[in-house]
Amino acid sequence: MKIFIVILGILMIAATLIPFIRKEFWWIRVFDFPRLQILSIACIVLVAYLFYWNSGEFWENFFLIMLIAAILHQLSVILPYSPIHKKQVVLCQDPFESISFSIVVMNVLMTNRNSEKALEIIEKNDPDILLALETDHWWKEQFSPLEEKYPHNVLVPIDNTYGMLLYSKHELISPTVEYILVEGVPSIHTRVKINEAIITLYAVHPEPPAPGHSEKSTNRDAELITIGKKTRNNEKPVIVAGDLNDVAWSYTTSMFTRFSELLDPRVGRGMFNTFNAKHTLMRWPLDHIFHSDHFQLGKIKRLEAFGSDHFPMYLQLCFKPDDKHIQDEPEADKEEVDFANDKVERAHNGE
Repeated sequence: MKIFIVILGILMIAATLIPFIRKEFWWIRVFDFPRLQILSIACIVLVAYLFYWNSGEFWENFFLIMLIAAILHQLSVILPYSPIHKKQVVLCQDPFESISFSIVVMNVLMTNRNSEKALEIIEKNDPDILLALETDHWWKEQFSPLEEKYPHNVLVPIDNTYGMLLYSKHELISPTVEYILVEGVPSIHTRVKINEAIITLYAVHPEPPAPGHSEKSTNRDAELITIGKKTRNNEKPVIVAGDLNDVAWSYTTSMFTRFSELLDPRVGRGMFNTFNAKHTLMRWPLDHIFHSDHFQLGKIKRLEAFGSDHFPMYLQLCFKPDDKHIQDEPEADKEEVDFANDKVERAHNGE
């Protein structure tokens, strides 16, 4: 039993160390995802190992120290996404007196056919803006009744799991569909006019680093950074929403928020794990809504399952540009800026 516990502990230590390797191969970056699961197993191993621990043995003490260090590191990474951490986004005190609006990000899973439940969730939560991802032509047809309620829309159905449908109750100004790095992987860039507020919205769903998609995370990371370049040092209100195929606490996404100077309303509130809806023990936050400090939080919640492998994500925001100073923007250091620019250059060079 002791040998089994030690082997399991070594695996958890290795799983903690591997993400420190700043290579972009999918089999390295995948260890960014299950940090809560690694932490949970490592804690169980620690408790079990203490029953067998011989303090007189150097290697046993070394193993114990490494295991505790792994636990502390995993805690430090995911702790910001817990209620005991300081909240990054202030809670709006007067959501009904401010310009407020809601967004739902819904990855439908292209092969899922439970459109009736999806439409029921949309009707129940009544978002002002809906971003539906992995939408092929079948899903576009099923969602066609929404076009009456959401007269402003950009519909890009594609049968490759990267289609996206954007519906808005509010006017969309000069919307464009961009293919930033990969043909067949679109993003939607538009301004949204909500009363007197004009907000820039980027809807994204970059290619994941995984077998069958991309062997490296280069394209995913570079697409996010390219969006970040547009929001960085931008004094106008901005929202970036979509399935980023990355967890909130990964080096890439945390660097993206600092580089783009956008806020994450989950910080200090919870993980809001949206994937995988079909596996309770293997879930992490893949669907994101980041925003500039012009906004405060009205409400955030994960919506119910509807047959997809993603839960939908709901966010209500209040437009409070006069109070933006009370929220601290994340900020990238020079090393991160140089790293980000280099990554975009390498992606465009096909490296």
